[in-house]
Amino acid sequence: MSEFAAIAAIFALILILGLRFLSLYAGRSAAGTATAPQAAVISPDRMAEAEAEAEAVRQRAVKEADAARRAADAEIESLRRAAQTEVATARASGDAAKARAEAAAADLIADAKRAAERETQARLATLTAREEDLAARAEELERRESDLDSAVCEIEARRAELDVEGATLEELRSELAAATLRHELEHTAALERVAGLTAEEAKVELLSSVEAAARRDAASLVRSIETEARAEATDRARAIVVDAVQRVASEQTTETVVSVLHLPSDEMKGRIIGREGRNIRAFESVTGVNVIIDDTPEAVLLSCFDPVRREIARITLEKLVLDGRIHPHRIEEIYETAKVEVDELCLRAARDSLAEIGITDLDERLIPTLGRLKYRTSYGQNVLGHLTETAHIAGIMASELGLEPSLIKRSAFLHDIGKALTHEVEGSHAIIGADLLRKYGESEAVAHAVEAHHNEVQPRTVEAVLTQAADACSAARPGARRESLEAYVKRLERIEEIATARPGVERVFAMQSGREVRVMVLPEQVDDLAAGVIAREVAKQIEDELTYPGQIRVTVVRESRATEVAH
Repeated sequence: MSEFAAIAAIFALILILGLRFLSLYAGRSAAGTATAPQAAVISPDRMAEAEAEAEAVRQRAVKEADAARRAADAEIESLRRAAQTEVATARASGDAAKARAEAAAADLIADAKRAAERETQARLATLTAREEDLAARAEELERRESDLDSAVCEIEARRAELDVEGATLEELRSELAAATLRHELEHTAALERVAGLTAEEAKVELLSSVEAAARRDAASLVRSIETEARAEATDRARAIVVDAVQRVASEQTTETVVSVLHLPSDEMKGRIIGREGRNIRAFESVTGVNVIIDDTPEAVLLSCFDPVRREIARITLEKLVLDGRIHPHRIEEIYETAKVEVDELCLRAARDSLAEIGITDLDERLIPTLGRLKYRTSYGQNVLGHLTETAHIAGIMASELGLEPSLIKRSAFLHDIGKALTHEVEGSHAIIGADLLRKYGESEAVAHAVEAHHNEVQPRTVEAVLTQAADACSAARPGARRESLEAYVKRLERIEEIATARPGVERVFAMQSGREVRVMVLPEQVDDLAAGVIAREVAKQIEDELTYPGQIRVTVVRESRATEVAH
């Protein structure tokens, strides 16, 4: 590479010098040509002088050019010699570098050979050690194999001895079995002769006695387990229910299908009736409520099965009495005003109950229907108050059981919403309420709890079960509801009939308003285990056939007395 660089430098220098020479020559020529035009206007003498001067300048230029050419040739020659010197120097340095590289390569090759020889010797040593180790292991394996061969021979010999002993034992076993069979046959024949029974008869008698004993033991065990489970479950359930009920105790209502409106005087009755009964007919036609005017002093009765309509009629009549102007047109005006007022009261009552329970996302279209329950009663219990109370009880039960109470309280609060439509839609209020909730976007869990709280649909979720329990607690607490005397008497009679139908029952007593039944049985016909069976069967039949609030305790009493007279 250095030789080429030197040659390139020489040619570049030659080219530069040539260019300088050409430029100098061109300048001289241009100077000569520039003075030529002026000669046309100069005198001959002056022209001669100029020509002489130009010739002198030309000669000087030729001399200077020759001198410059010689100087350039000398400089080019010196540069060529310098370049040749550099090329020779470069060739010499290249040969030295090549020699050094060859020497270094030879050293590396020698080192690599020595390292390879050392690695080969190390591997040979390792292989030799491994061969010695493998040889030792092979000797150990051969020794163990010989030991195993000897052990196998011993085992084979022992197995042959065991086979012989096994054959002997089989013979002895067969002889023993034959002797045992003969002995059993002789013993059985002797027993049959002594007892006068065959083996089959004795077996049947034995099985009968064992079965009877097993039944008694099973009944005793079942009674013990049921007693323990019932005691534990009763204590736990009583604690939950009592805590829930005592924390949520609401007042009792005595509303019925009749509302009483007090009048300032008996003269107002005539004005309510009007001329030839015109006012009272208009009032009943507009409100849809029957007005009963009897001999009760300063009072009239409003009768209607729709509580909302009855409340609107009561407010209408009350405003008419206060206003004093009673005629058909005025009745229609006051009725419309009272209707708006009752609707507002229903909405306010529904929103207050929702706020008390903590429900904020109920569909607005359900609120008017829910508010109508403010004037709806069930066995004398206000339904809206019952819903609020049931929701609180369900929430407390859920908290006691470690469950999230929000969904359970919502299900319990909405479980009787169908009662607001029972005067308009046919069917069970549970099914009506569930369909209504599904229609307005309530969750399936809430709808199922509503439709299952009276077992029209089998409950499948914990929300449905707790809704049933909370509903029963709210309805069965003391003073919450009242029922008709006829239904109460029929229920007591049916309880007594169910208990009396059992064999061995002497007398039946319904106590504590039908909340407890005591069954007196004949001790010579019914033992203790049979008494437990009677109590369980009576309780099961009462659960299946009767509808009642709370629970009914069934107690079977068996008493044995021995009496003697001393003379």
